[in-house]
Amino acid sequence: MSEWITWSPCSMSCGMGLRSRERYVKQFPDDGSVCTLPTEENEKCTVNEECTPNSCLVTEWGEWDSCSATCGLGMKRRERMVKMPPPDGSICGAEVLEVEKCMMPECHTIPCMLSPWSDWSDCSVTCGKGMRTRQRMLKSPVELGECTEDLEQVEKCMLPECPTDCMVSEWTEWSECNKSCGKGHMIRTRMVKLEPQFGGDSCPETVQRKKCKIRKCNRGGGQGQVNSDEKKRRKEAREKRRSKQGGRQGEETTSTAEHPGCKMRPWSSWTDCTKLCGGGIQERLMTAKRRLKSAQLPSCKDRKEIRACNVHPC
Repeated sequence: MSEWITWSPCSMSCGMGLRSRERYVKQFPDDGSVCTLPTEENEKCTVNEECTPNSCLVTEWGEWDSCSATCGLGMKRRERMVKMPPPDGSICGAEVLEVEKCMMPECHTIPCMLSPWSDWSDCSVTCGKGMRTRQRMLKSPVELGECTEDLEQVEKCMLPECPTDCMVSEWTEWSECNKSCGKGHMIRTRMVKLEPQFGGDSCPETVQRKKCKIRKCNRGGGQGQVNSDEKKRRKEAREKRRSKQGGRQGEETTSTAEHPGCKMRPWSSWTDCTKLCGGGIQERLMTAKRRLKSAQLPSCKDRKEIRACNVHPC
């Protein structure tokens, strides 16, 4: 066994307490058995028998902190902790904090002398979010000491939102002519991709028209043709009268004066507009019901009309 080490401090700072000491096994028995000799001893100890029941045990003082000043007069402090409070449960009366003055080398600097802040600069942008700055000047000579104060400040600034101009798509291709003969028109459209905001430029036109002419319409010629046209007009009048009386024929045919030699169905309903806003198109059709033998083929072609719709901005 080793020698006993020194007794530990008494567990009490006053009155009766306990202390202990230890030793360790230097060599175990050769037969492998357990060493039965004690490795720790405890004994009673008495410290300051005249102490009061509210005495407490404290640690040693710690190291002094650095001086609070880098030059001239400052303060420093050190602390210790309560290891064991008074036995009677009262507050430990021992001091746990010490503060004393400390003197550092004489200061050779003077405090920073600064000018007042300047006015804020204009915002860095003319609209939307930006930044602005202000400055102040160092009035004390630089060589007398290092000044760590800020000489410039920066902050955000907010101006009215920037105007956003209208944006439109490219033009579509020109539509077909809305007439199969004679003078008509074609249209093309474009969409509004972004509405103007905050006073931006308004949207340009979204529908354009231009004239078109496929060929001259065949109106017929000669007195015989005039008489034939008169008969056709009379027949058309009869068909219209029958239509008013509930007949179906008037619903399915249109004037043969406009389409010599043809039986044409009425115009279909307009299709739905291709767009809800920003300019779209609608179509309707007139188809030939029956072509007479005497009819010229070009005059009996199916017809299509196109018109603009929903031209208001989105």
